[in-house]
Formats: sequence, structure tokens, C-alpha cells
Amino acid sequence: MEKRLRSSLQTSAESFLSSAATNLTLKSSKSTLKSLIHTITPSSALSSSLPLSLHSAISNSINSFKNSTSPAEPPTPHSPPNKRPRRSSRSNSKIQDPSIQEHKGSDQKCIFNRLQIYSHIALHCATHPSRAFSPEDLLPSVRELHDNLILFESDCGLLSEVSTLCEEWWKEGFVGREMLISQFLPFLLSRSLTLKKKVDVHRVYAMREAFVLFDFEDESIGDLKLLLIRCVIAPLYLKTEDGRRFIAFTFGLNVQLLKEGLAMIKSQIPFGRKSVLEAYGDIVFRSWKSAEGDLKREIEDGFLQGLIEGAICASSTSFAASVRRVLGGFINQRTTNGVEKLLFRMAEPVIFRSLQVANSNVRHNALHLLLDMFPLEDPDATKEAKDTLLDKQFFLLEKSLSDDCPDVRAVAVEGCCRILHLFWEIIPSSTITKLLTKIFDDMSHDVSNEVRLSTLNGTIYLLANPQSHEVLKVLLSRLGHMILDSFLAVRLAMCDLLLLLRDIRGFQFNKVVALDSLLANLTNDQPLVAQKLTKLLMSSYFPSKVCPTEACNRFITLIKRSPSAGARFCEFAVSEGASKKFLIELVSFLVQMTSLPDNLSEDQVDGILAAVSHLCNNLANEASSKDVLKKTLSGEKLKNLLAVASGVHAKCSVFNISSAISSACVPSLLEECVGLVSDCGDLSGNSERQAEVRSAHKLILSCSWFEDMFESLMRLLQTSAIACHKKFGVEVPMQIFISAKRKKRRSTKFPHKSTSVKKPLAFEDDYRIAVGICWQIKELLISECSRKILLDSEGLELAFLALKALSEVSIAHCMCHDFMDASLVVSYSTISLQIALQNSSAETVASHSRKKTAFKQSSELLPSLNETMEHLLHCALRVLQLNFWANPGSLSLECEMCRNMTSDHWRETQLGSSHKDASTDIENEGSIFTYGKRMSNMVKVLTAVLKFIVDAADVGFIPQHYERCLRFASTYFQNVITCLRQSSREKLMFQEEQLREMCTCLRSCFSYGAKLLSIVLSSVNEASPATTGLDDLANDLLDLIAATESYCGDSYAAMFIRVAKQWLPDLILALGSRCMLNHSPEKAETFYASDDDDKEHLPSWLTVLAKIEIHELSSVSSAEEATEQKAFPIFNKLVRMMIPLLQANNDVLDVIGLIFFISSKVGLLHKDYGLVLGLVHFVCTKLLGTEDRESGKKLNLTLTYLRELHSLIERSVEELSSTEDGYQELLHAKALLQPLLVE
Repeated sequence: MEKRLRSSLQTSAESFLSSAATNLTLKSSKSTLKSLIHTITPSSALSSSLPLSLHSAISNSINSFKNSTSPAEPPTPHSPPNKRPRRSSRSNSKIQDPSIQEHKGSDQKCIFNRLQIYSHIALHCATHPSRAFSPEDLLPSVRELHDNLILFESDCGLLSEVSTLCEEWWKEGFVGREMLISQFLPFLLSRSLTLKKKVDVHRVYAMREAFVLFDFEDESIGDLKLLLIRCVIAPLYLKTEDGRRFIAFTFGLNVQLLKEGLAMIKSQIPFGRKSVLEAYGDIVFRSWKSAEGDLKREIEDGFLQGLIEGAICASSTSFAASVRRVLGGFINQRTTNGVEKLLFRMAEPVIFRSLQVANSNVRHNALHLLLDMFPLEDPDATKEAKDTLLDKQFFLLEKSLSDDCPDVRAVAVEGCCRILHLFWEIIPSSTITKLLTKIFDDMSHDVSNEVRLSTLNGTIYLLANPQSHEVLKVLLSRLGHMILDSFLAVRLAMCDLLLLLRDIRGFQFNKVVALDSLLANLTNDQPLVAQKLTKLLMSSYFPSKVCPTEACNRFITLIKRSPSAGARFCEFAVSEGASKKFLIELVSFLVQMTSLPDNLSEDQVDGILAAVSHLCNNLANEASSKDVLKKTLSGEKLKNLLAVASGVHAKCSVFNISSAISSACVPSLLEECVGLVSDCGDLSGNSERQAEVRSAHKLILSCSWFEDMFESLMRLLQTSAIACHKKFGVEVPMQIFISAKRKKRRSTKFPHKSTSVKKPLAFEDDYRIAVGICWQIKELLISECSRKILLDSEGLELAFLALKALSEVSIAHCMCHDFMDASLVVSYSTISLQIALQNSSAETVASHSRKKTAFKQSSELLPSLNETMEHLLHCALRVLQLNFWANPGSLSLECEMCRNMTSDHWRETQLGSSHKDASTDIENEGSIFTYGKRMSNMVKVLTAVLKFIVDAADVGFIPQHYERCLRFASTYFQNVITCLRQSSREKLMFQEEQLREMCTCLRSCFSYGAKLLSIVLSSVNEASPATTGLDDLANDLLDLIAATESYCGDSYAAMFIRVAKQWLPDLILALGSRCMLNHSPEKAETFYASDDDDKEHLPSWLTVLAKIEIHELSSVSSAEEATEQKAFPIFNKLVRMMIPLLQANNDVLDVIGLIFFISSKVGLLHKDYGLVLGLVHFVCTKLLGTEDRESGKKLNLTLTYLRELHSLIERSVEELSSTEDGYQELLHAKALLQPLLVE
């Protein structure tokens, strides 16, 4: 191929171009073409003929391309064409023969290929090393390619070749280069913005001088200006140095272009990232530096002045900070000639005035700006003027330290420290003393957390200046109290300050904060603080630069001085880089110390064992370290450790050590564990004992002694169940009695302590032990590993049966015994649910298994989940249906406590609270003193039942029980409301703590009830009919909030709002479920008014809503009366949240309108005209409203109800005289309805 080209080149220029364009592609011929062209000498005839032939070939190719793209005119027919349908003619005019399209595409591709080769030849001719070709001869060819650049947009390779040719022509400074930029530069700009490559940005910047040739006043340059403005917001241009320089250069091309660019920058400030804003600052500074005349004035007066005012008057601190970042482009270049003068001229008139205005936000922003520009001075002023201005700035800074706004004070503290750090040498010593005294004496005790934090951060910053150290050695001790600060961030900053002081020569951190204070914080503070303090003390008490023995001796000094601090030190020693080899040696030292317990106090023993426990937990993660620890802590040594462990924490530590290193079973350890898990009557609420039992569980599980431990616990549960049978007559399965007798005769391999024979425990003690066992069951069910072991245990069946009897007693007698606990119900229901989940999972696995193996359920003899549900619902409904809330003691007359409560309650209601003696209340278990506690017990127990129902429904286990579950939940909430109403009427006051505890529990109940509604609603479809009771429960939930606000107060009702908000859609759908799901609005009337003579069926929340509306009406007519009347603000807020949801769907609004219609009818029947007016006012002004009249016309059912209600009100008005009560209310209600009924 090269020989053919060389031969054609020797023949003629036309032959060379034809051969190159016909037989070659650019990719394969670049090097060949370059070498051939470079062989042409200036004296060769080709130096003059090749440019002419090249121009001719390029022109012919471009003309061919234009002809191929223009549609050919159809030939004139000799006879008129046949008439064709319009649709066919339209479609045929658009659709061409695919073969024709393919042929055209092939031709255009060949033309582009030829033009690429011609462009490449022209490039090598222009850049010929010997200048063999005249630029004047080549210019027509190059210009032809440039002028038609827009035609080549479909071929990226050709565009790239032509643009490279134009770029080289410009760089070489050839004649006519100004004629090659009108198409080339917009293309290059667009390419850089589209492909987003740095090399293109560099090319654009290299061509920057060419942009000066454009007339930016001409209207035709709009597209190029848009491309230049796009560069202002292009991330690649802002990121690269050449990009920022180019944008700054373009700002100097034209005043209008500068204005548009600055306006674009302003629009980006609120949203720009830090790097983007800093890039804008750099761009504006570069453009200002090179600008003159109008351009400079526009930047200074039109842009910078606005930024300074915006930085001061910004409405938010984030926006002000963004503006200051842009200004930083000038502030950071203040040493540049003219910048200092500019900043002073722009900022001085506004910044000092703004520091003294009333608006704290403005003062805050102005202070930030002053600190960024400090020292603000006029470089042309005299020394006296500069000193006066500097004194003024220090005065304002000192004044800001005493500002009323904490944010201003915080900024002032850090700002003063920054100024002292930067300008310590030139600031007068009196000023330094005054500022530091103010900061260390006043700011360190400021009431604001942020100000105290700023004090420490500023001090850390100031320490970076060595010249401040002599002064700070005296002042730092005044910050020692901040290690005890109530704000965590302040304590962490104080630790950072101490760590910094530790590494600075001449400072001693223990002179800033006493060692005892550091050790106290190490012991008691949060993990983040303790970890930093461990790092601080590491070099003193466990250094790595000494021998292991010396390091261990130093740590022993620490643990003897403060055992708890030493133990906490070991908790974080590994994470802070202590040598693991040294730490293993330390374990040996500590274990050896325990062999001489006479020389140690009990606290020291506890601390040493806790330290060993922490070290083992951290070191046992590596297998090599774990093996060494096993050898160090043999069974005999663990036994010795247990012997010296007398306290709860010490034993817990020994258990943790043994489980961490997975040591072989030590009988004495296991014997101690069983004593802990069995003696569990005091577990409830005792965090220390709970931690101890957790450690025992961990050890027992690691030693595979779970079955024996659980057998011991099961025996205790059986004893408690039998005690319940004897005391309350509750039914207990025969397996319990048989198993209990068998256990007495059978020995177990589980070791026990040899103890003397104890007397039988009282029932209360047995019950408390059962509560402790239930707590342990709950803990074991948390972990997946222990949960599986528990559910597969052989003794689970008997434990479950015992819990069944105990749960029944807990529900039935929770009002007559203060020690009754909901945890038994929780354990009973949780075990049942977990077994159901495990069996369901096993069935799923078995159904997907390829092997046809028979599936065997775990715990086959246990009652099913449905049986558990039936049992709990039976017990709970029995309590609720007997109205035990209002009549304590009515459930079991066999129980002595129930009989006492019955008599006590009768005496309370007959004699009244004023006749009771305070001493009697304290001594008598049935008195008012424990009434709140017992009510709280009942709420907790029934809440546990409700939670079990919702959890079981959530996983889809009990669809057949939905109706009964809804009835239970509804009855429960009705009884709660009755209790609250009765306690308010009879002045059976709750203690504040009891009331808060009960309302917190009721908030959870509300969430469970609403979730039950959601689950049941989601299960309703055409195949599954609606479950009755949905509307009952929804009304009861709304009644609960209204009753809580009415009888307990606003603060307790407010607890329900956040929970209720997420369930409002479900509540609304449930309210109208009877109508919507059964498609029968008429049947819904029976729910609200089944008996026209009975008003008790009306939900109380409707009455509360009517009172709210009446209050609103009265507030309009009489302001004084409105201030005296209470208007249920919490329930009002809830209703306002419901209104948009109701208005969003006309079908829902139609159904809910029926509720208000029926309630209004009940009000008319019972002559409660206030109720009627309130509900009518709510419907007409809130739900429908005058502004949504068109939407209201679509509510066919609602309008029908309102017409009927209007007729009933008219009839009632006719029956009343104008002087009777309620006449004006009915007239008002009639007037509200009238506009909605007009056609």
C-alpha cells in the first residue's frame, strides 16, 4: 500500500489524493501519510499543486455530501397520478425504501472517510517541518473544512480531525486564523462540556485569546454566550486550574457577559459545596485582578458589596458561611496590592454597625466576617488611625464575649483564640491578658454548652503557638472543672486538650486535672471519654517502652489506687494499642495477686477480677492469645478466683473469664451458676443481679449445661404453679404434679450447694421467683443460639404448662396483689409464638426439601398457638366482662385479698375520701394508696395480652380469631376509659409516677390497637368478608385520647399524638368499615343508634369534637369567655390532622359524613342541641367548607344526609319557642346547612 501511495505521489497530486481516499482508512494510514508528506521538499512541484488539488477534492466531497442529504425532486409524470387515500399518501411520504436508506448511509460514510484523510493530509502539510507548503495556499482547504464543520456532527472522528487542524492553525499563527474560529470554538466548548475531559478544558484555555475577536454585542452570538455561561456551573471547569482561569478570562470580555456570569454565581451560592464556592471566589478574584474600568467597578460595587451585605444579613448561618467562602477568594489574597484597601472600603461602613444591632443573627454573621477579615485596616491611614481602628475591633470582640446570644459568644471565644494564635507577637500584653482572663474565668463557666465547648476548642488552637505556652501554664488549671461537665462533647474536648498537653514539653496534664478526677471519670464516664482517658494514662501506667515487668508493676500501682479505674483501663487497653504480649503477662500478674487475698481489699479484688475479665474478652479474639490464656487460667486457678470472689461483680467477672476463654467445666463454677439462676426472686429491676445472671447464662451455655439449668428452673416453676393451684384453685395439668414428685426422687448431675433445709416459701416468694425465671426466659429468647436451645429443650412442655397456670393467676388477680407481674404473661405468649414460628419455618424447609422425609414438629405435646390465644382471651375477657376495674374484688371471692378490696372499695365510695385516715391508707393493702399501682398492674398485664395478639396477627397465624381479638381490644379500651372517668369522679388520685407509667403503657396499647386495625383491614378482600368490630375499636381508640386529655391532662394526651399520626389512615378506614366494606350505609346506623332512647352508644370523641367547635364559636363572639373555657387542644390537633385525609377521598368522606349525621340525629332526639351545632359546624366549615363547594356537590350521600338533617332541625325549631334553651343553637346550625343545600 505504501508503495502504491508513493508511486501515485510521484505521478501527480490528484493521483495521490485519489489513491489515499480510495484505498485507505485514516486509522491504518496515519504514519504512512505523515512520512510521505514530510518527504516533499519546498522546491518540489507538489508544494504548490497539492494544496490546490486538496482544496478541489475537499470541495467535491462536501458537495457530494450535500447532494446526498438533500431530497431529490420527483420527475414530472406524463399522465396525472392515480388518486390515493390520504392516510396512505401521508405514510408513504415518510417511509422510504430501506435499501435506499442503507445506500445513502454507505455513501455518506465513504465521504466522511475521504474528508478525514484530506483533513489529516492538510494537518501534516500545515505542520511540515520544512515549511514546504504555503499557508496561503492551504487556507482555502482549511477554511472549507471549518465552514462546513456543522455538517459533520454525525462523525466524531471527522470533527476531531477538523478541530485539531483549526487548533494547530491558530497556535502556529498562520494567516487567516481569525477566519477559523466562528465554528471551531463553539464546537470545542460544547465538546468540553459534553465529554467532560480535562484535556478539552486545557484546549479551550489555550485558545482563550481567540474569544477576544468575537463581537459580544452582536445578537447572533447568543449561542456562544450560553456556552460560556454553562462553563460557570460546569464542575469540570470549577475543579481544574485551567477551567477557573478560563472563566475568569471570559468575565473580562464584555460587561454584560460579566453581569450574567456573576448573577449565575450568586444563584449557586445557597446550594454550592465548599469546593465549588471556593472556586467561585478564586474566579472572581482573578477576573477582578485583570479587570479595569467598568468591569472592575461592576465586580466591586455590583458583586462584592452585595456579598458583604448578604454575609451579614443572611437569614441562616449556613447561607452566611457559603457567602463568606466566596469572599474568601479575596480575604485569602489580602497581601495582593489593592485587596486590603478594597476590603476595608467595602466592609468598614457596615461591619462595625452590624455588630451592635438588636438582631442577634446579624451580630453573629457580622462577627464571623470581622474574624475572617481581622485585622481590618486602611493601608493608607496613619499609624495612629490604624491603632485606633485596631482598639475598636478588640473592644467589639471583648463585647461579643458578653453578648446575650450564646451563638455569638461561642464564635467570639474561638475567634479571639484564633486571633491570639495568629497575631500574638503584635497584640499588646494588656489586651492578651484581658481576653484570656475573660475566656478562662467566665466563658469556661458559661451556661451554654456550645460556649464551654468553644473555650476548649479555642484553647487547643491557641496551644499551636509556642509563644502562648508561658501564659497558658498559669491559666490552664482554671479549666480543670470541665472534665466533670454535664455535656459529653465538653468532656471529650477536655480529654483532647489533656492529650495535647501530654505531648508538649513543659506541660503536665495532671496539674490541669487532678489524677483522682481523671480516675473517677475513667471509672464512671461514658465509653468515648473512658477510651480517651485510657490513651492519656497509657504512657504513665502501662508504657510500651519499658520491660513487661515494669509495665505490670506500674499498672498494679494504678489498680491498687483505684480498682474500678484500673478495670476500666483494661477494657480499652487493646483498642488503644497496648502490646498484647504485655497484656498477657499482665493477666498472669493479676491472677498471681489474687492468690494473696489477705493483702487486698474487697474492692481491689473486684477490680482485679474485672480487669482480667476485660483483658480476656479482648485478647480471646485471636486464637494464639486464647491458647495462652487457657494455659494461664487453668481450672484450678479459676476455682481459686471464684473462692476469692465474694461480691456480685467479682463472681460475674469470673463467669465472664471462664466463658471468654472456653475453659473446661469447673464444678464449683457451675454450682455457683445454678445458685444464681435459681435464687432469682429479686431480679426484677435489679440491674446488678441481672448482669450477674447474664454472665451465668453465658458460662452455662459455653459448658453445654443448659438442659440441667433449665430443669432446675422448671422445677421452681412447677412449685409456683402448684402454689397457685392451692391458693386460687386454678386448674393445673396432672403432668405438673407427677413431674414434681418424680423430680424429688430423681437426682441430677447438675451440682448443687449443700444447704440446710429451708422452710417452704410463701406464695409471694414463689411468685417472685417465677417472675425472675420469666426474665431469664426473655433474655434467652433474644439470642438466636440460646433461643434454639431453649425451644428444643425437653423440659419446655412442663415449663410452658406451669407458665399457663401462672399467667391465668396474673391476669385474674393483678388488681388484688401488688406483686402480680406481666412478665409471666409475656413469657407464656412469647414461647408459644416462637414455637409457632419455628414450626412454620421447619415446615417450609421440609416442603422445599428434595428428600421425602416426614416432618416432625418440635414440641409436639405443647398447646398450639390457637389454644394459647383462646386461653389468654378467655382469661382477659372474663376480667373485663366482670367490670373488675370499677368493682375490685368481684372476680374471686375465694381470694382473701379480693374480699378485702371489695369491702375497702365500698367504704371508699360510701364515706368519701375526706373521711379516710392517712395512716389507714398506708397500712391497708386495699386502700387508695395502692389503687394506682394496681390499675397500672392491670394495664400492663392486659397490654401484654394485646401485644401477643398483634404479634401473632402480624405473622398471619390467627385470621380465624380476628373478630374475637377486636372485641377484646375494644372491651379493654372501654374499661380503661371507664376507669379514668371513675377515678376522676371519685377523686381516686394516682401518684404522678404511677399515672405517667400507666399512660406510657396505654400509648403502647394505642399503637397495638391501631396496628391490629391495619392488619385486619389489609386482610379484607372480596373473597374474605369484612370483620365486624373494626369501627368499634377505631371509635374506642379516639375515645381513649379524648378521655386521657379530659381526665389526666394535656401533657399525657400529647404522648398519643406522635403514635396516632402514623395510624390515622387506618383509623379513618376502620371508622367507615361497616358501610364501605359491606356496601350498606343503612346498616351502619344501628351501631351508633340502635336504640333511639339510648344515648350511650354515641362515641365520646364526637361529644368532645362538638365541644371544641362550640368553643371556637364562642371565641369568635366573646373573647373573655373563650379564655375561661378549656378547648381540648390535643384532640383538636388530632382532628386537624385527620381533615386532609378525609378530604382526599370523596367515598371515604361520604361514609364518615354518615357518622356525623347519625350523631346529630341522636343529639336532636335527646335535645342536646350543643352537640348538634358543634357537629354541623365541623362538617360545614371544616370537612366541606365554602371554598370546596364543587367538590362537595360530588358527595351524594353526604348531601342527602344533610338535607334530611336540615328537615329535622327545621321541625325541631318549629317545636321550640324563641326563649327556650337550644333555639339559637338550632337556628345557627340551620344557617350553616343552608348554603350547602342550594342547587
